[in-house]
Amino acid sequence: LIEQARTSSLIIGQFDLTMNHLIFLIFAALVAISSAETYYLEEFDSKWSERWVQSNHKEADGTRGDFVRTAGKFYNDAEADTGVQTSQDARFYAYTSKFDKPFSNKGKDLVVQYTVKHEQKIDCGGGYIKILPSTVDQKTFNGDSEYNIMFGPDICGQSTKRVHLIFNYDGKNHLLKKTVPCETDEFTHLYTLILHADNTYEIEIDQKNVASGSLKEDWDMLESKEIKDPEAKKPADWVDAKEIADPEDKKPEGYDDIAAQIADPEATKPEDWDDELDGEWEAPQIANPEYKGVWSPKKIPNPEYKGEWVHPLIPNPKYKDDDELYLFEDNGAVGFELWQVKAGTIFGDIIVTDSIAEAKEHADKTWKAAAKGEKAMKEEQDKKQREEEEEERKKREAETSQEDEEAEEDEDEDDDEVEDKEEL
Repeated sequence: LIEQARTSSLIIGQFDLTMNHLIFLIFAALVAISSAETYYLEEFDSKWSERWVQSNHKEADGTRGDFVRTAGKFYNDAEADTGVQTSQDARFYAYTSKFDKPFSNKGKDLVVQYTVKHEQKIDCGGGYIKILPSTVDQKTFNGDSEYNIMFGPDICGQSTKRVHLIFNYDGKNHLLKKTVPCETDEFTHLYTLILHADNTYEIEIDQKNVASGSLKEDWDMLESKEIKDPEAKKPADWVDAKEIADPEDKKPEGYDDIAAQIADPEATKPEDWDDELDGEWEAPQIANPEYKGVWSPKKIPNPEYKGEWVHPLIPNPKYKDDDELYLFEDNGAVGFELWQVKAGTIFGDIIVTDSIAEAKEHADKTWKAAAKGEKAMKEEQDKKQREEEEEERKKREAETSQEDEEAEEDEDEDDDEVEDKEEL
């Protein structure tokens, strides 16, 4: 009985421990959700232009482009799927929108997420977004304006089809060393950057991880830990030739007597050749199959070979580690600064937050439904277009057939008239 009581107490105690652990996890999750902060959310409603400022850059020379609000030619919901679209070919686009207040991402995740729809099947143009400091001059914003982060797709011809991720560090812009392919079709795609406080990052396209890694390894923001010793020199007597000419090898006797070219033995003098007028006939020259080229002694391993000389490394006096490469103390605005040869790209559903969960939840409510619905609408449009083209083709064929029949009838009538005249 005592043993049974002990067992029962143990089971009850384990249950209490499990329940307490579960309650703690739920509480922790609720605290995390309540402490999460969304710094910026833009879904491009009818008042979007009140929140965005168009730069005056390129206005004077007539190459400034305008954003227009639209859901595009195919969509799931005409109102919910609206974004801003580049509207003019061969134009520069520069727009910014400030956050309610600047923020620092110190000690937190930073998530930047938005959608890109290259409805025009873009051939050359940018589709990236920028996170800007609060000091940005919105009326003069341009490609030379300082930014913290540049993220998103860039396409130009066959050579450039990549996702850019550029960080400004120590006053310089540093490009991701990896090549991350971007989407190139005409549908809406979700681009997500997750920047962690442990100096790591993730890039997602359509909620699928396409790249991740370390800021220290995948960018050249920090100086190299080691450099080549400037005092070290390769010794003058260092032998780095793997092979040498065999001193025992001798050129065969008569080797140089073999000519590189010989007279073509199958050539014959033309019958109309006149020696007095044309001179003495000579057969054309052809490559001599016996010729082996310029002689050179064979190679043998070099007994003095010491291997490739390796320049010794020393610690780099300029190297300084930094555990806050991820950190941007002043994030104050988002911006688009683009050049597009062929306009038509639609940008939408921008969210800047410190919560991966909130970014995902927002994408689930917006992008997922839009992506599914727009494909169905596009398929229906394509089907209708194919049917109309088929009807038009049949119509043209019928018209051509009728014209041919009428032409044959006219020919028959002409033939009958000719026969009647001949009979008369």
